[in-house]
Amino acid sequence: MRIISGQFKGRRITAPKKLPVRPTTDMAKESLFNILNNQYYFDEISVLDLFAGTGNISYEFASRGTNDITAVDEHYGCIKFINETSEEFEMPIETIKSDVFKYLERVKQNFTIIFADPPYDFPVEEFAKIPQLVFQNALLEDEGLLIVEHSKHTDLSHLEQYSHSKSYGGNRFSFFLVASET
Repeated sequence: MRIISGQFKGRRITAPKKLPVRPTTDMAKESLFNILNNQYYFDEISVLDLFAGTGNISYEFASRGTNDITAVDEHYGCIKFINETSEEFEMPIETIKSDVFKYLERVKQNFTIIFADPPYDFPVEEFAKIPQLVFQNALLEDEGLLIVEHSKHTDLSHLEQYSHSKSYGGNRFSFFLVASET
């Protein structure tokens, strides 16, 4: 995997093969960040990276100037790798080793962007828990965005707060927004 843009543009990061991960492809990541680049100033946002895995998404935000990044994963090896890499690059990434659902039930901070990349073989009910907990616990700022990465074969359009999806190869990003009060 490589960092697409920012301070560490072009840097390659090689994760240990033993980690139970499927990093977001460079093509999908570049497309996602092109969208986000038009909506946010990266140095002014806070990011929560759920099912962080290798830290691929967190590194991209850090490279683009985000200083408030929290990466959550339950696998010790993933957290260790993110800590080592963020320390090597001097990136401001706080790691939390936790089950994502338990973390979402107890966290009190609000975030501008919450990115979740759960296992693609999750049942739809498990995917549904992510926006449910995020919105039930009001974890997004008013202009915030929840992005869930999943297989193009998974449809999340029936979930509350769903806005739209974008597909890139076999990857799909579903976007969820805070409901506007009218």
